Amino acid sequence: MKKSSPFSISNIRCFIAFRLFFNCRFYYPVFTILFLDYGLTIEQFALLNSVWAATIVAAEVPSGALADLVGRKKLLLATSVLMILEMALLAFVPLESISLVFWAFLLNRVLSGLAEAMASGADEALAYDSLLVQGDKDDWPSVLSMLMRISALGSVLTMSFGALVYDPQIINTILAFSGSTLQVDQQTTMRFPVYLTLLLGLASCATVLLMRETEDTSGSSTQPAQHFRSILRASRLTLQAGKWILQTPFALVIILFAMGYDHVLRMVITMTSRYFRQIQLPEATFGFIGAGMALVGLVVPKLAERMVARFTPQQNAVWLALLSFMALCGIAAFVPYWGLLPMLLVPAGMLLTSFFTSHYLNRITPSHQRATVLSFKGMAFNLAYGLIGLGFATLIASIRKLNSTAYPEMTETLVENASFQTALVWFIPYLAVVLVLTTLLAHFLLRKTTLHHHKG
Repeated sequence: MKKSSPFSISNIRCFIAFRLFFNCRFYYPVFTILFLDYGLTIEQFALLNSVWAATIVAAEVPSGALADLVGRKKLLLATSVLMILEMALLAFVPLESISLVFWAFLLNRVLSGLAEAMASGADEALAYDSLLVQGDKDDWPSVLSMLMRISALGSVLTMSFGALVYDPQIINTILAFSGSTLQVDQQTTMRFPVYLTLLLGLASCATVLLMRETEDTSGSSTQPAQHFRSILRASRLTLQAGKWILQTPFALVIILFAMGYDHVLRMVITMTSRYFRQIQLPEATFGFIGAGMALVGLVVPKLAERMVARFTPQQNAVWLALLSFMALCGIAAFVPYWGLLPMLLVPAGMLLTSFFTSHYLNRITPSHQRATVLSFKGMAFNLAYGLIGLGFATLIASIRKLNSTAYPEMTETLVENASFQTALVWFIPYLAVVLVLTTLLAHFLLRKTTLHHHKG
């Protein structure tokens, strides 16, 4: 009998569509510039994104527990509504008052953080459980591979188009070519990527409405009179999931290793525009480079499928370490123009980390607490990312102070560039220490189990 495709399952198709609409946002290539063009300062930008990260960490696990308790679909529907609200704030906030703009962005960051936390784990848990009920769990790598490839194509389109519609010169050229005398300025075009992302929020909401809750995760405490009891049960479920992770060595090791790779590589990705400027790439190319980096997602998923089939988790961790150090060493050299090549390895490393974590963690996690455990993973990732951000900021400030004292003849720009380059080099020994400590801990935790030696 011919095996049916996992993509014949409605929830699997909706899961891929939801991830596409929720994650591929038109404003990503102009993210920092967007804040500044609305009238905010760099300091306010940093503060607002700290609020975003803190919101995710605070809401990550409770939202996962509620997903397991009251149903993943309801939480995903709330996530889509939050996305619509966060984008509507930026789409329609008046620009006359800088104070009003700041508060709109602050609320946007809180809503965005809540949406990220609520989506994390719930959509994946719903899709995986649907595969268990209606298909074969061994098809999950194929689902992840398809998701990553489609997301890569989506990112290419949204990043390229988002950067184009943000530029008033391009829009005015198109208007003139079409015979229109209408002219637009930056304050008008800067909202175009926001409008388009708002449409994606509506599309994500429509997609969630097509999903169907699996029988064993629909939740029984969903009546309004039982909401308080649901919250208490969610708290207990959170503690139970945390206890399960601590008592399941392989799960804890997966999360620790993935956290180690993810927070370093994600911090590097955050600084791509500054790095590109220092290797002498024109700023006009940043959007297209970002789209090109997204194309890595077309190749990596298939590679990851073969790797989980052929290699053990330990071997895949070693391959990921080699890839990460190659990327960091190449980036730290700051080679003009050619420095773009090692940067392409960074998204590849992040995709492999995501793939391996989802594959190994889902295989060993009980269905009734899968969303909670996945949310623990997301919380760990964001907590580590927030901490390395604070550490990097402190490091670069210290290096800048030393450089200013040692080389008083250097201009402020030169001091900034030199300090950034020196600070970036420190990622190499930092990751080495993190991986050595994690390896020692993993050896201690897994000394009495053989689960981690298995492939697949």
